[in-house]
Amino acid sequence: MRRISGWHLVLAPLALLFALPLIWLLVSSVMSNAEINRFPPALWPHSIKFDGYRYVLGNALFPRWFLNSFIVSAVAVTANLVLGSLGGYAFARIRFAGSKLVLGLMLATMVIPFQLTMIPTFLVMKQLGLIDTLGALIVPSLVTPLSVFLFRQFFVSLPRELEEAAWIDGCGRLRILVSIVLPLARPALSTVAVLTFLATWNDLTWPLIAINSDSTYTLQLGLTTFQGQHHTQWSAVMAGNVITVLPVLLGFLLAQKAFIRSLASTGLKG
Repeated sequence: MRRISGWHLVLAPLALLFALPLIWLLVSSVMSNAEINRFPPALWPHSIKFDGYRYVLGNALFPRWFLNSFIVSAVAVTANLVLGSLGGYAFARIRFAGSKLVLGLMLATMVIPFQLTMIPTFLVMKQLGLIDTLGALIVPSLVTPLSVFLFRQFFVSLPRELEEAAWIDGCGRLRILVSIVLPLARPALSTVAVLTFLATWNDLTWPLIAINSDSTYTLQLGLTTFQGQHHTQWSAVMAGNVITVLPVLLGFLLAQKAFIRSLASTGLKG
């Protein structure tokens, strides 16, 4: 049994503080609209009501929105794992003219606000004929500088001797990456998968710009339809957000050990 240290006394209240919005979201999802709108707000429902969940799940388009979000997130995660690992391995192991300059320029794009790039991105997607399709959400997220950088930093931390032995045996770089390096890179793979899933699943701004048809909405965009100009179904909004948060929360809980291990091992090397 682990001993309780002074850090636990500090971190426990902080953890509770950060968990309060999630707890309030869960409690509000089983309240009625009258209880949610009451002032001062009720801290606990007089009776548990699932009207919000019935309203959300009874919406014919909700399963479609959930499927759209899953497709976009799954493709983005897969593409970032494949393309990010290829790019990260190239920057970590292959020395070519201007490699550090290219890496620096790529990382510099991370500090550019999305507000500056959304119009050019929209014009590119329009030229490709992808506006109002899931492709408009997928293509800009196929690979990100962050995923390439995380893979690169992890690969730099691996000893070269493992790859040199395979190189002597006649393996090519791609074979070395797939057979030797990636099996050792599970923490980096988990971290990139979690971060990419979070970014694409929770994205609202870009779908709001690129998507017009309600059948192509993602979950985040679909939930905004529950908020009207004169009336808002707050219980449905809360219930919809609980359903939306669950996949993200479960994904993080399943991958948290690998996530923390990757952050600990991916320093600012080389």
